[in-house]
Amino acid sequence: MKKNIKFVLFQPSHPGNIGAVARAIATMGFSRLALVQPKQEHPHPESRARSSGALDVLINAEVFPNLQEAISDCGFIVGTTVRGRRISVPSSTVREFAAEVNEKAEKQSIAILFGPEKTGLTNSEIDCCNHLIEIPSSETYSSLNLAAAVQVIAYELRINDKTMKERVIDRDLASNEEMELFYSHLNDVLLETGFLNPRNPRQLMRRLRVLFNRAELDENEMNIMRGILASFQSTSNKKP
Repeated sequence: MKKNIKFVLFQPSHPGNIGAVARAIATMGFSRLALVQPKQEHPHPESRARSSGALDVLINAEVFPNLQEAISDCGFIVGTTVRGRRISVPSSTVREFAAEVNEKAEKQSIAILFGPEKTGLTNSEIDCCNHLIEIPSSETYSSLNLAAAVQVIAYELRINDKTMKERVIDRDLASNEEMELFYSHLNDVLLETGFLNPRNPRQLMRRLRVLFNRAELDENEMNIMRGILASFQSTSNKKP
């Protein structure tokens, strides 16, 4: 999926920003960078210095003489803006639209288009876009550095990537039987220590169940908790 998402910088003026953008997308697992009419030679020494470990992304960036060539292989173009525009192009925040971008990228190449640092995208470039995304920011100061804007969007795309979410939750959770044994063990220990009121233990135990169920303990975490409880019991039994 990430191979189908291309970050396109239209007329970037500062070579340091290009290097910082290369670093920003690399940290989020992306590698495709395209430059349209950069104001300085590429790769510039300052770009190299700012890329900080993402030199491969920087060196492999494609340079195009015009926007049409840069996005010719893309089936869906997403423009970026910091402010709402009175035009008919559909728009949403990056968080609202990130999942859809990832879904589209499973079947076709997607371009994420960024305008020049000082002016952003003009209506001419926006006319090439299928959708606009915004980064919500302060009304009193909405200016984001180019690399910072790229970083935010790359991050949102990453955390909304279904494959990454599957990897995050792909762990062996404790079974219901293990959880019930844990709750019974916890109840016994809390009674032994006097923390739990033996006359009315249910209310607190119900709250503790909600707490641990929400935590979704895996098997290793469950073993740690059972070990802590056993340690309490062992210490308590040794006391005269």
